[in-house]
Amino acid sequence: MSELNQKAVALYGNNFLKEVTERVEDGEWVSMCMQCGVCAGSCPLGPHWEHSPQKIFRMIMAGKRDEVLTSDSMWMCTSCYSCIVRCPRKLPITHIMHGLAHYANRLDVAPKGQPTRELARVFWNNLIKTGRVNELKFSLAVYFKDGFSQGIKNLLSMQVIALGLMKAKRLNPMEIIGGHKCKDVGGIQKMLAKAQEIEARRQIS
Repeated sequence: MSELNQKAVALYGNNFLKEVTERVEDGEWVSMCMQCGVCAGSCPLGPHWEHSPQKIFRMIMAGKRDEVLTSDSMWMCTSCYSCIVRCPRKLPITHIMHGLAHYANRLDVAPKGQPTRELARVFWNNLIKTGRVNELKFSLAVYFKDGFSQGIKNLLSMQVIALGLMKAKRLNPMEIIGGHKCKDVGGIQKMLAKAQEIEARRQIS
């Protein structure tokens, strides 16, 4: 258990609903769920969830902290917003699911190797360097995240698509050298550092 996770447990005890309400984006809406199941029925990935959104909300209210935060359910959300559109109470379900995923990631209890989590990590590491995503470097990082040999296999399997993108001038191999950058990269780095500082203070308080 990470130090941050230990502090959270010590601070909130067994009151997981209070923890979610105060620490997770839009977490205060969880207690408003009336368990109708419309969100689960509206989700295109519904059959593949370990726990549907309304079940996650009920588990939060039941204090099942470990089961919720270590689940990969929150990472299954594709942000289609069908659940929000159809929810009778208009709960920000998508935001809550992403908030739970982010919170579990901060506590370092999110499932290791979860594909969506790994993709988000690679995307973020690519983005923060210049303020814009370098598509070529991002793609290569994703292809080679499981090792060199698997990366080569991934590249070969996508060569037809890559050639098509190059022909349409949507992929430029020279981007690996520089690529698109924001004008004030130093300013972006300072902004991110300040945001991390604020977040660290918020977690301590």
